[in-house]
Amino acid sequence: MKRNIWASTGSAGLDELASRSPLLDAKVMMVDDEPLMTDLIRTHLEEEGYVNFVVSNEPSEALELLRREDPGVLLLDLMMPKVSGFELLEAIRADRALRYVPVIVLTASTGADSKLRALQLGASDFLSKPVDASELVLRVRNTLAFRQYHERLINFDPVTDLPNQRMFDRGLADMLEVRDAVGGVLTLLNVNVPEWRQLRESMGQELADRLAIAIARRLERFAGSEGPSALAASVERAPRVARLASDRFGVLLERPTNAEAVEAAVKRLLALVSEPVALGPHEVAPTAWVGISVSPADGRTAEDLHKCADLAGTRAREQGTAPFKFASPELNAKSYERMTLGLQLRGAAQRGELRLQYQPKLDLASNRIIGAEALVRWQHPDLGLLPPGRFIPLAEDLGLIGGIGQWVIERACHAAAGWARDGLGELKIAVNVARPQFLGGDVCAVLSRALFDSGLPARQMVLELTESMLMDDVQDALALMNELKALGVTLSIDDFGTGYSSLSYLKRLPLDELKIDRSFVTDLPGRHADAAIVRAVIDLGHSLGMSVTAEGVETSQQLECLRQLGCDQYQGFLSSKPLSAKQLNQFVLRELAPAAS
Repeated sequence: MKRNIWASTGSAGLDELASRSPLLDAKVMMVDDEPLMTDLIRTHLEEEGYVNFVVSNEPSEALELLRREDPGVLLLDLMMPKVSGFELLEAIRADRALRYVPVIVLTASTGADSKLRALQLGASDFLSKPVDASELVLRVRNTLAFRQYHERLINFDPVTDLPNQRMFDRGLADMLEVRDAVGGVLTLLNVNVPEWRQLRESMGQELADRLAIAIARRLERFAGSEGPSALAASVERAPRVARLASDRFGVLLERPTNAEAVEAAVKRLLALVSEPVALGPHEVAPTAWVGISVSPADGRTAEDLHKCADLAGTRAREQGTAPFKFASPELNAKSYERMTLGLQLRGAAQRGELRLQYQPKLDLASNRIIGAEALVRWQHPDLGLLPPGRFIPLAEDLGLIGGIGQWVIERACHAAAGWARDGLGELKIAVNVARPQFLGGDVCAVLSRALFDSGLPARQMVLELTESMLMDDVQDALALMNELKALGVTLSIDDFGTGYSSLSYLKRLPLDELKIDRSFVTDLPGRHADAAIVRAVIDLGHSLGMSVTAEGVETSQQLECLRQLGCDQYQGFLSSKPLSAKQLNQFVLRELAPAAS
């Protein structure tokens, strides 16, 4: 079934919409048992240019005709034999496909009861018989204009003028229906542009909207250049490009019939999207991640194709090996596992399934333990002990990281306070802070409560942050870090050297420690380039008044090299694997025993 909704009218108010010729192309339907009346109405409307007129003089057949014709407005007589206008109006409003069709009721009755009942059943407007021609034209025009304006609001993105997902999916469903009948291949591209969100957060909504408009016009050019297929003649006005979300666009391809052709088309799309965009004094070179699903292989419904394309795009972003990925059965299996894990992760802390392990941190000069890093694990009832890499990214995606992060901070504070009470000294406890937890702004309140409840001095708490987290929005990060420093805690930058820190910003941040990523330690002392990088990081940290800690130390040769390079602390399997709280007690007591003797 063709739909008239796909025609775009541009953004306009009711007055502008009402004056445009597309309204004259709208389909007007009339149901009246008197042919003379329908002929008269047709004459009045045709004189004003409304030539797309559908008539039913058989009320009992009108409902089926309505479903088939899908008119822009219905003129309905109330007083008809066999099936009254009231009964027909009630059936229309109960029909899922017809319930929003505007209905102008025609009636010779002047009684308030009839009008009230029609309004209760969903009538949009009234015309009294005998019908005045001028009033008829005005009411039809205004009703069509309002419907067109309303449909624009609910079917188009107001920023880019592209169809939204609602409208796109209706067209996609029609295309799939035709594809099932005539054969062929449909390809859905889910195009994610991460710069939109970054631009909005750093420079504001206006510039982000301008970027979205530029991307929209490029995708329209791309879709136009690909050309239509045999399917296009059947659903000629179904949209090929839509804005599915703030930073996501949908593109429908009909012509490519094999994976190689689709891949070539996607590469053309990526090249077009990546051209620099001038935004006032700024220039942005957008990137994109594209998830690709193909019907019928990946699904026969719009929902299935969207799901597969979304998952493929996520895989492309996570793997980072290529800017686009095709959907696959393996990906669907992984998605199911991810969904199941996500459901099980909710409430894991309340069920007592989360665990903390502690990686000892040692002073390199004395080889004495000075603290530990708290590492969260999930004791899954079926899968065993899961490392953080298995569930922390999932927790971030599902919005669960705040609760888990709070649990870690509270448990770590109580553990460190307990060590002091057990005579182990003032060991520092380090906790990793996730990006959403830090940028969400409540980490200060969570930490303050945890320190107060546990009695742990703030000087014994170390918060580990990442470079990318701090560089996303330096001003906000600086403000949050100053709040944390005011509490008296130590701030550390984790995995230093793997991100993209600017030294001009780094010197402004109130950091106390740099942690050298394990990837630079692995090949020490043999690899000269890594030794040079580690030396530079140590010198940089010391010049900025920070201590430097090396992660992932596993051999005595690595340790000796770090000692010669001037590193301050280290942690890794050479000293100990991650330990439970009880095991850490025993580890520290063994360290203290020689000193006590």
